[in-house]
Amino acid sequence: MAVTEGTWNNDLEMRLLAPILLSLALGTGLQADVQMPTLFGDHMVMQSGSPIHVWGLSDPNEEISVTFRGQRVEFTASDIGMWETYLDPAEPGGPYVLEVEGNNEVRIEDIHLGEVWIGSGQSNMVWPLERSDNSDEEIANAKHPGIRYFKVDQSTSDLPLEDVGGQWRVVSPDTAAEFSGVAYFFARHIHQELGVPVGVIQTAWGGTPAEAWTRLQAIKDDRALSGLISSYDRAARLARSRRQDPRLHHKPSALFNAMIAPLTPYPIRGVIWYQGENNGNRGQGILYRQLFRTLIQDWRAEWGIGDFPFLFVQLASYGRVSSAGTWPELREAQSMALGLANTGMAVTIDIGESDDIHPRNKQDVGLRLALAARRVAYGEMHLEHSGPIYRQATWEGSEVRLWFDHTAEGLEARDGPLRGFEVAGANGGFYIGEARISGNTVVVSNPAVVRPIQVRYAWAPDPDGNLFNSAGLPASPFRTMR
Repeated sequence: MAVTEGTWNNDLEMRLLAPILLSLALGTGLQADVQMPTLFGDHMVMQSGSPIHVWGLSDPNEEISVTFRGQRVEFTASDIGMWETYLDPAEPGGPYVLEVEGNNEVRIEDIHLGEVWIGSGQSNMVWPLERSDNSDEEIANAKHPGIRYFKVDQSTSDLPLEDVGGQWRVVSPDTAAEFSGVAYFFARHIHQELGVPVGVIQTAWGGTPAEAWTRLQAIKDDRALSGLISSYDRAARLARSRRQDPRLHHKPSALFNAMIAPLTPYPIRGVIWYQGENNGNRGQGILYRQLFRTLIQDWRAEWGIGDFPFLFVQLASYGRVSSAGTWPELREAQSMALGLANTGMAVTIDIGESDDIHPRNKQDVGLRLALAARRVAYGEMHLEHSGPIYRQATWEGSEVRLWFDHTAEGLEARDGPLRGFEVAGANGGFYIGEARISGNTVVVSNPAVVRPIQVRYAWAPDPDGNLFNSAGLPASPFRTMR
């Protein structure tokens, strides 16, 4: 029997302290019962192989015991009624029961240890299974008791919160319809390939910008990003002057505070992320280079479990982009984030819908994220998980030879001759590129361009490109400068 005292990192302490201070301010006093965050509920999935973090509130100095899988830990809550403990890591399995005893007893049943992933972003991550391709058949076949999801209630906050609303659900034909289509197909593939329980915490909101999901201090600390705060403030003042409600779910950090911060004490394997449409529509493709990297690095710092896998979807093709839109630049910014450790990108340029920002083919999106997870998170180094990614160019007279990573066993043009390439000379005008595959490279030229300066591929909101690798995965859009 181990005996420990509660020790706290400052951020977690302040988040848990907030409701206590509010309670005192309202004169209601402290509750005697042991309380735990909503994430701790029947059917939950905890991350296998990691120390199991259990925490909550109680009376000040209350004697607490936690029992799980035969391990029992006893300790005393802090002077202000906060407590936490870590249990031994364990292999995947279940079902298990967690019992927490103080002045009362909390019993949580049907717990499984497995792989826990955060599914976050905007509407294409929210998009439910029931509105995805082949939904009737997919829902009828969604008989996977080893897959569970927790759908975080949408809310905003000016300060980091300590808890979220929602509940764990077991995937079945009765529950699968509302589950994120992307997250469902991702989880199904991981579950079937690894043979372990999978839990997805879905925390997403349609139409939201990346800065709303980013911690406020991280934005303030970066001079390139701090203007996002003043831009929102100006928009909010304008809305109020017109007697409208400001878009609180667009406010920098508002969604991080309410829908991410409460999750950070919970050990996870990694994140799947589908977002960028909002920032791309607002002409922030270049700014997104720094914004996205800051979000990834700051989330990792807040979770405090190292550089966990962060896998994301590159924006699909879409034709109805406003004149201010910078979708090609935003896709470029997304690909630049691959320079961070333990990242992976699902290229979806081939499966978009010209007239709909919400492509219904979520099967391939989830599969491509899962392939990235198998490589980045689970170490299947033999697996080709990405389409061709531009690496470098060599200039050979009037031709440009393009080199790629992730060529698998070769490159191929799908559905006819290779297309989607453009080439420009010193005058800056682009011409349709005459492109051919040469081994694992592509050679591009145009008779009107004697000395090429720049080549680009699929460089449009809704491009027509058909370069794939032999694994059947599409090349990411790119541009190059001499």
